[in-house]
Amino acid sequence: MSSILAFDHGQKRIGVAVASLQTRLAQPLTTLEQSPALMDDIKTLLKENSATALVVGLPRNMEGAETKQSAEARKFAQELEKIIGLPVHLVDESVTSKQAEAELDARGVRYNKEHVDSLAAVYILEDYLQALPTGRQASPEVK
Repeated sequence: MSSILAFDHGQKRIGVAVASLQTRLAQPLTTLEQSPALMDDIKTLLKENSATALVVGLPRNMEGAETKQSAEARKFAQELEKIIGLPVHLVDESVTSKQAEAELDARGVRYNKEHVDSLAAVYILEDYLQALPTGRQASPEVK
């Protein structure tokens, strides 16, 4: 069964979420450390989850303008597309990490940064999936 992987790109870690194209239910998958083995780790996740498309969160500031982190996310998306060879879609990820922290606080559970990162990736993937027409696998990149 085909799936989509979403990434919440950060300087130290990358949160990852997955959703089957059939069910369209996003769930946290893992958190990857920025390392020389990152692309190999991503290739393993792609194979294990039969991913056919990738989504990368594009951070912006509160006014909607791009930041240095936006440039890093775009660079990561370009690298993924070049090395992995699958379509990569950018989705606005404004405040997803804060949203994830608020949800985890509301649940009253103990959590760490890895939990926040993978839950933020879920929100990114949910936004992507909501924008998709039924039966489609691609959407335009966020400009």
